[in-house]
Amino acid sequence: MVSDVKLLFFLNNLVGKSQIFDALVVFFASYLQYFLIVVFCLLLYFWAYTKREKFYLFGITVVSAIVARFGITEIIRFFYHRPRPFLVYQLNQLMSNNNWSFPSGHSAFFFAMATAIYLYNKKWGIGFFIATILMNISRVIAGVHYPSDILGGMVVGVAVACAVFYLFRTKLKHCKVGFSLLLSLWIPLRGVGIGF
Repeated sequence: MVSDVKLLFFLNNLVGKSQIFDALVVFFASYLQYFLIVVFCLLLYFWAYTKREKFYLFGITVVSAIVARFGITEIIRFFYHRPRPFLVYQLNQLMSNNNWSFPSGHSAFFFAMATAIYLYNKKWGIGFFIATILMNISRVIAGVHYPSDILGGMVVGVAVACAVFYLFRTKLKHCKVGFSLLLSLWIPLRGVGIGF
């Protein structure tokens, strides 16, 4: 806990030395999220995958991000109330937020998104991971999160995305097996005039 606060102060003390740096921190912390969502939608549109594969990736990504941010994160916050660091310590505050601090909702949402993309396309997933790390470090620098909030959100996001990916894949596999079984039964029945 002490090292968590020390790292918070170390990163937050970078604020106020350069207007350009402060502006970049605010951009990464507040606006990069919208850019990532637009990039994801454009990638889905232009990727050379089939419509089925695109729908599959979209489903895994959206479900993972929503469950991580609005499900697991909110359940944790319901039971554990950690105030924002700028409410506890005197910090160089670049932003404000009224929600509980742990785990980070941004971290949970975008690490889930990055993980889902990575499990489908490693190259683009790495790009989304880098952007997500930049966004979340910027939120610590801006004074709205402790480093452990980011780590907590990361664990939630990655775990949820892996679970959703596994469940989707298992469900899809069972659907394929079921469809194959029905098809194998239907062809002989059709031959004797029973099939539809």
